[in-house]
Amino acid sequence: MTQISDAKKGILTEEMKIVAEKEGVSEDFILKSVAEGTIVIPKNINHDIIPSGIGAGLRTKVNATIGTSTDIVNFDEEELKAQIAIDAGADCLMELSIGGDMDEIRRRILKMSPLPVGSVPIYQAAIETIREQGAAIYMDEDIMFNTIEKQAKDGIDFMAIHSSINIETLTRLKTQGRVAGLVSRGGAFISSWIVENELENPLYKNFDYVLEIAKEYDVVLSLANGMRAGAIADSTDRAQVQELIVLGELIDRSRDFGVQCMIEGPGHIPINEIPANVMIQKKLCSQAPFYMLGPIVCDIAPGYDHIVSAIGAAESAKAGADFICYVTPAEHLALPSPEDVKEGVIATRIGAYAGDMAKGVHNGERDLEMAYARKNLDWEEQYRIAITPDVARAKRDARPPEDSDACTMCGNFCAVKLVNEWLDSGDHDILK
Repeated sequence: MTQISDAKKGILTEEMKIVAEKEGVSEDFILKSVAEGTIVIPKNINHDIIPSGIGAGLRTKVNATIGTSTDIVNFDEEELKAQIAIDAGADCLMELSIGGDMDEIRRRILKMSPLPVGSVPIYQAAIETIREQGAAIYMDEDIMFNTIEKQAKDGIDFMAIHSSINIETLTRLKTQGRVAGLVSRGGAFISSWIVENELENPLYKNFDYVLEIAKEYDVVLSLANGMRAGAIADSTDRAQVQELIVLGELIDRSRDFGVQCMIEGPGHIPINEIPANVMIQKKLCSQAPFYMLGPIVCDIAPGYDHIVSAIGAAESAKAGADFICYVTPAEHLALPSPEDVKEGVIATRIGAYAGDMAKGVHNGERDLEMAYARKNLDWEEQYRIAITPDVARAKRDARPPEDSDACTMCGNFCAVKLVNEWLDSGDHDILK
């Protein structure tokens, strides 16, 4: 049985109980939301992990992607990056390797990760076909579905499946045109296959087969946004909206089949369009959990795209997005380093936290603790509350103040210390 099929029968699973406790919400709320499909719990029956919930009414979750490229194949470094992402507070990982032995690196990450792990099966199907036959257009249907099943058997908890790219969606894209074209790697593989073979996308045409595999292992389908914009100039266009219409239909079929499902969202989008995108997705896709990729809110900051996407993450979470894929400083430039991974996770966590405050998932209780600690010049308490205690401590220790109560920004003229001494100490007749 899957989480959603159990929930529809009123069965409260152990995973639902754990999610309710972690989130501080009632078990009845989780049960009802999983049954309706507005919350998903990615946990493959073959993967021993701590379950997490993704969806409406829960804390916005952060995903970190890792994986080899064709230029850099270092499995040990990918494991290190996965551990860094875990330590930095990521909620999920996605293993997206396209270089080396993709089965080996996926299984290594699954074995070491206590978090849900996602994948994009079409990557492996396409790369293995390219290695053997020279081009992804020679993929046969069997390798697409066999790869999905193999990764599900291995224990992958959620999969980006490119079932929403079809002939009609591609026709709209071609008719409309774009500045930056297609930037989804999986979308490019599937689109080239459709065009060169003059056939419908097998993952769309035979979507029931995808559902059968997902149901057997209780894999959450992360229905991929292959038409997402790769430039601000292309945001919220007809191709993207057409794909959302298809995605909405696939969501309904998934839920009816007893398969958990979420929807992936745009990558490059100006900040003013984010609320509309979230609203349209939720409307067209029956309130399914929304997985935003970044998003990138301007195109001119390579090297600092983790900051750009933190802004997008905050606005997206505020608008109702449920899951955010991090962006690192290396985005658009290189395969991320371990330090890039850490910076990306932290930046996205900050954005998600700010958005969650705006939509009432929390009410700034932790911020209030920090305010009291700063008022009391309690540095140890400030470090404890900080999202990155080690970084906060190191920054202050690198330039230690003469006055241990203050910091070198204000030194002897620390406003907080001065006010504590002359305003908050004793009674003052003039203020009565």
